[in-house]
Amino acid sequence: MECHNNLQARIQEAEDMIQEQHLIIEDLVEEKAILLQTIQGLQEDNGAPAPFDDEWEEEPEEDTEQEGLEHIPIGEERLLMNRIIFTF
Repeated sequence: MECHNNLQARIQEAEDMIQEQHLIIEDLVEEKAILLQTIQGLQEDNGAPAPFDDEWEEEPEEDTEQEGLEHIPIGEERLLMNRIIFTF
């Protein structure tokens, strides 16, 4: 019975700690939102450009075959470059 009570006490301690951590996280999230609003206000007051909008703009992939290049593994590329250099 004592083992069960000890286990229950440890479980309760863990649950209390989790609840406390949850409250801390909520406070931190709220503080972050306040800080972001403050930063945005300061940026607007100072005429700073608009903040990053989280939209990722993909750069078009270059078509290496169109440029006459092929995918050559690095080791083979070095050998090929050495052959080209010593051929001229």
